[in-house]
Formats: sequence, structure tokens, C-alpha cells
Amino acid sequence: MRLCVVNSHPIQYFAPLYAYLAQHDDVDLTVLYLSDSSIRGAKDSGFGQAVKWDVDLLSGYTHEFIGRKARAITPGGFWSIGGPSLWRRIYRGRFDAVLVHGHAYAADHIAISAAKASGAAVFTRGETHLDLTRRGAKAVARNAALKGLYRFCDAFLAIGSANRDFYRAMGAPDERIFLVPYTVDNARFVARSSLSGDERRAIRSELGVADDTTIVLYLSKLQRRKHPDAVLRAAQRLEREGVALALVLGGTGEMESELRAAAAQGGPRQVEFTGFLNQSRMPKVLGAADVFVLPSEEEPWGLIVNEAMCAGLPVIVGEKLGCVRDLVRPGVNGFTVPAGDADAIAQALRPLLTDPEKRAAMGRMSREIIGRWSYEECRQGILAALKYVNAKRMAPRSGPQPASPRQHSGEIRYDADQN
Repeated sequence: MRLCVVNSHPIQYFAPLYAYLAQHDDVDLTVLYLSDSSIRGAKDSGFGQAVKWDVDLLSGYTHEFIGRKARAITPGGFWSIGGPSLWRRIYRGRFDAVLVHGHAYAADHIAISAAKASGAAVFTRGETHLDLTRRGAKAVARNAALKGLYRFCDAFLAIGSANRDFYRAMGAPDERIFLVPYTVDNARFVARSSLSGDERRAIRSELGVADDTTIVLYLSKLQRRKHPDAVLRAAQRLEREGVALALVLGGTGEMESELRAAAAQGGPRQVEFTGFLNQSRMPKVLGAADVFVLPSEEEPWGLIVNEAMCAGLPVIVGEKLGCVRDLVRPGVNGFTVPAGDADAIAQALRPLLTDPEKRAAMGRMSREIIGRWSYEECRQGILAALKYVNAKRMAPRSGPQPASPRQHSGEIRYDADQN
């Protein structure tokens, strides 16, 4: 079956998935991009600087850049990308299904309209979950609009358990929800983060950390909603208690100057700032660390948690991250904490910093869990959705409907204890 995917621009998490799908002959995949901003480099407001990813995002799958401005525009507001050329390409493409990622751009709605006009099924895959704050009249209006939009969708590709429950709340029937987990390139991150002793010592030396010091790593944008300051306060508290550690704060963002000032005034004695880490460098820093912390709020998923687990790290994360129910098993491969709670972070870190065997065992469990949350599970979910819409299309208009693919043996289940 012919599947078209519409993306705003090449995304470092999605492009390897498309290459993986293209290795198999069960899906004829075409990816349509509206901008090449991540290839040529463009300002990222979260990082506070221009970002140009240093890994190949275009090889191994069929893709097209749509529109005359694709080589110049940068996705921003709702109307920043989209246009008649996208509508024509989908309408004339003879696709069996069109997959849109969310609804943030006019391009997403244009793609849905063109798919419906051409007779293609519409798949949607987004990040939203019910623990993201939505209040007041705007929330009511938004939910009403989404319920209306979702009536045009033939299948919902849930990135995880929390996202699945959101689709249910918006009225999506269970038989039209398929697990297509939010993943990273596990193979690349496992391979690049598996350092030899000499490599690990070299990376730690570049970070300014001695080889026998336990590294607590925060690696994400330095934004208030992610609470890197709480990680810093937790490290200060533990050091006052006599717990040895080095804190590495990876990334850039709005809080960098404030964090540097706080570290200079109150420690801990060893705190290192890496600045922006590109894709080729990130796995090595993860591989040189010992514990990963991300105490965010308002976090749709947290793909850096996937990457840290690929590196074999125990993870301490905010309790309402979208990934928690599927990836984090408290006491097994990490802990969850209230967002921004420095006391809870310190309490979670203490046994991991003082018990190397416990830390190593939890890191091994992280890698085991993430090994079953991969591109192959994505492929199986997409195939199940394609088979479902094809069966619906082939079924007679009256009489009993065909069984949903999720009733067949081998279908992936959502239960957190299965993941």
C-alpha cells in the first residue's frame, strides 16, 4: 500500500524511521517536506540559536520538498507552511493513506482535505496527552475543534499509553487506535553510546570530570518548564550531605546565564556546562554519564529519555512526562518525581549515587525496556493501520464489518507492563 507522510521539515527522530520502513517491501513510502530548515540551519527559539543537525536526514527513503519556498521558509506559526502545491501533490498522488503529524500547521489541514478528496485514508499521529495543562474557554474550544477534526481521521497512531488515552477522550474508537511508539534510532544510540574504557575516560576528560566521579546528567533545552535549576539545587543539597558527584548540564536556552550564576554562587564544586550538543556528540556524552535527570512539566513525551535509556542510564523524570507510563518503571530502571521538586530529585538520586551496583542494574533494565520500544514496533503498528483501512475499504457497505487487526494474534498491546 502507498503511504504518504507529511512533515514540516526533516526531523532527527523521524527520518531514521522512514529509512527503516523503506528497507521493507510491505509499504511504498513517500515523505513530503514543506521546509528544509533543519538541513540548512535555522533559528530554534528553544535553544536560542541556529540549529543544523549534523546527521544525514535524507538518505534511504523517497522524499520531496514541496513548494517553491521550501528551501527558504522556517516553520513557525500556523500559516507558515502549506499551500496549493501540497494539495495538488496529495490529490494526484494516488496514495492509499496520508499520515499527518498533529494539527499545528495549515499544511496538516490541507493534507487532510486533499487526502479525503482523493479517497485516501487519513492517519494522524500527535504528542498530546491529558496531563498537559489546558484550561478555560480556549481548552473547551480546542477540544471541540479537535473532535471535529478527528471525525475525518480513519486511524490514530498513538505514540504511547498517555497519547492513546487522549484519543479515546476525544472520541476515537479503540479499533481505530494503533500503537506506533515514539522512538529514536535505538541502534545508533546504543552503538554510539557504548564506549570503551579509553573512550569513556576521554569524553569525561573533555567534560572536565575525573574518571572515578559519578556524573549526574541533565541534557535538554535549558527552559523553565524543564526545571534544570531544580537539578542544580538537588546536586547542591547532596553535596552538602557528603555525597560525591559531578553535575553536567547539557544544552542551551533561556536559563543558561541564570544557571551559571547560581552554580558560581552555590556550587556544587563540580558543575559543567556543555553548551549545545549536536546529534553526533550527544550519544557520547550520554555514554560517559551515570544517571540521567529530566524533571520537566508540560512535556508531551521526552525523547531524550529514550536516548538516555539506549545509553544504559537509570532515569529520573517528571511524573507527568508523556513517556512515563511506557518507559519508566519506578525502582526498576529509574524514578519519577513531581516536576521541579529538588527535594524529590535529591531523594531519588541518593541511592543511585551511593550504590554503584544498583545504578548499574537499573541502567541495564533501561536498555532492556527500550529494546522493545523501537522502529520495528512502529512498522508493525503502521502495517496494522494500513490493513485495517484496506479491510474497511474492501468490505461491503452493508452486513458485518471485518474484524479489526488488533483482534488478531500478534497485535501489540498497550499495557505498560508489556512494554
